[in-house]
Amino acid sequence: MVENLVSKKKSLINIDDILKGTAHALTIFSEEKVASLEIKIKSGKPYLKCIVTGKDRPAKPEEIVRQLFLKMLINDYGYPPERIAVEKPVQFGSAVHEKAADIVISDKDDPGSAYIIVECKKPKRSDGLEQLKSYCHAEGAPIGIWTNGGESIILHRRDPNYFQNLPGIPNASQTLSELLDERWTLDDLIEHNVLVKEQTTLKKIILDMENLVLANAGVDAFEEVFKLIYSKLYDESQAAQGGKQKRYLQFRVGGATPIEFKHKINDLFEKAKSKWPGVFLGGDKIDLTPEHLVTCGSYLENVKLFNSNLQVIDEAFEYLSVEVGKGKKGQYFTPRHVIDMAVRMLNPTIDEYLIDTAAGSCGFTVHGIFHVWGNEFTADGPSKWQSDYANSMVYALDFDSRSIKIAKALNLIAGDGRTNVYRANTLDPRGWDAAIQEGLKHRLQSFPNDPQRDQWNRENYRYFDFDVLLTNPPFAGDIKDSRILHQYDLAKKGDNKWSNKIGRDVLFIQRNLEFLKPGGRMAIVLPQGRMNNSSDQKVRKYISDNARILGVVSLHGNTFKPHTGTKTSILFLQKWNDNPKASQRLKCPRLNDYPIFFAVSEFGGKDNGGEYDFLKDGQGRKLLDLHGHPIINHDLIDLRKEIKNQLHNLLKIEKKLEDQNALKNKYNYIIKYIPEREGISDKFITWGKKQRFIFCKDEMEDA
Repeated sequence: MVENLVSKKKSLINIDDILKGTAHALTIFSEEKVASLEIKIKSGKPYLKCIVTGKDRPAKPEEIVRQLFLKMLINDYGYPPERIAVEKPVQFGSAVHEKAADIVISDKDDPGSAYIIVECKKPKRSDGLEQLKSYCHAEGAPIGIWTNGGESIILHRRDPNYFQNLPGIPNASQTLSELLDERWTLDDLIEHNVLVKEQTTLKKIILDMENLVLANAGVDAFEEVFKLIYSKLYDESQAAQGGKQKRYLQFRVGGATPIEFKHKINDLFEKAKSKWPGVFLGGDKIDLTPEHLVTCGSYLENVKLFNSNLQVIDEAFEYLSVEVGKGKKGQYFTPRHVIDMAVRMLNPTIDEYLIDTAAGSCGFTVHGIFHVWGNEFTADGPSKWQSDYANSMVYALDFDSRSIKIAKALNLIAGDGRTNVYRANTLDPRGWDAAIQEGLKHRLQSFPNDPQRDQWNRENYRYFDFDVLLTNPPFAGDIKDSRILHQYDLAKKGDNKWSNKIGRDVLFIQRNLEFLKPGGRMAIVLPQGRMNNSSDQKVRKYISDNARILGVVSLHGNTFKPHTGTKTSILFLQKWNDNPKASQRLKCPRLNDYPIFFAVSEFGGKDNGGEYDFLKDGQGRKLLDLHGHPIINHDLIDLRKEIKNQLHNLLKIEKKLEDQNALKNKYNYIIKYIPEREGISDKFITWGKKQRFIFCKDEMEDA
């Protein structure tokens, strides 16, 4: 009976049981390695045989991480077991530390000296880094590795008070100096991209940098990280444009001294400012000390920033901006899957002018650019027609100085040279300076049959002729400035008096309609209460008097968490246009009765804590698309169609049959784990075609 119970328990216990649902955190190890661990039962408890000592060890979570790391060191990096010690005592002066080092690799030429010390933690643990450093100091080890199975930090101890992040672990036949001096191409960066290998995020890396350096460096963390990202984007773009002549990446610490590395990064920063001007002032420079810069640089050098949709740096900039208080103004970064849905539904084209009047980091405009380009974006840079479109047809306004800096950078990088992003209070055109007026005067609406109104408009910058407007205006706070309120019909009371205050987003509704030409289309994120509160009936009447309501999409309650739990909807409008001579795309004759598209998102892409909810594969790991991005679990776009479209576009690029087959195999693996779920934008497009909306077209149809 006892044997039967033990046998039954043995058959049930596996790594998932021991790790209690955190097995998916073992992302630095291959599925084969994890599957190869054999767990056996002794006295009713699980054990693992140590790959180095051959002894049975209790199969605790930390031990699982250690044995997997030992397998990796031996099988992947070639370290012989005889050079590896497990649970090795660490000597601190005349005393022995009470806790032994998890793994110690001895020096090849001096077996008595430690070469690499590894500190292992159970999945999801984040402590132990300082302990590892103290071990390296005590033993004189030049390399220390911290890991919890989900991520690794590899440090080079350059001197007792200074650690530098290493790009990788040297293999057994490679010296540390060879690793440090190794020159990398963009292909090397792709192969070792830590975001894919460890399934981490740039936000997490910046947090590590803050904990180690930025919090105590006496600098503006936002500005310094922004400068480094700007410089690295330039480095990657230059390396990508090398053609057959491979260009080596310069954003590598290597064996450079701190002073040498600072000179190298400052040089990249100056060249980036020259290529993408208007974001930084001419005198701006990297303010981090050389030592701090090496630490930050060593964390960023293994990150590939350029990808197909700038998602990597979007998330980092969102984190940085919110950290410095943007959320207090009620303006929150719009998740990129929400942006993509809105862009697809309004479908801007190459000959239409596009604007965001509360641009934030320019997510709507940048993704509008990608949409027109055919959803392609690489470090190679845009072709001439693509940059011409981005430089001449896309505009953005925002009042927040840091958001404008990000917006300018992203639009410049996407368009590769020039941008129409302006810092301005959208609601108060009377306060616009000459530069903004000059930049926008060509987009003013003209009134040839009313010279007096035409002249007034050219003086007051009130009405424009944009084709498409996509925006997420700030919600929080009321406008109380009478000089602004008196410019808006929605601020009037029924007795011809003016309200003392009115919601900021309400004024944006009227202001945005003024930016659209007749027949122009708009998507605006609003608090859901505007759609159904009895007190907002006047707002809804104003909307219906001035535009056709195309649709309302109620977003999931988690969409804007953790910044706010406000329930939001996106309102889609087309401005009335009764002109019989208008183009088909701009025709929108006034109707009293017409159908409206309504939808409710049930899968918002975030959990209750505001963290992104990613699809998982059969091993519980984040499911990556064909570009290597984690796939967010949402219902705004048909995810299966999107992956199929990626395959279609990538097959056009890959010329070799083996590369094409590899893509197809990857696609077949991914598609198994994506739910069959028609996206809201796909339903709208199908519905819009039945309504004969000329702008409703599915770019995925031909994929």
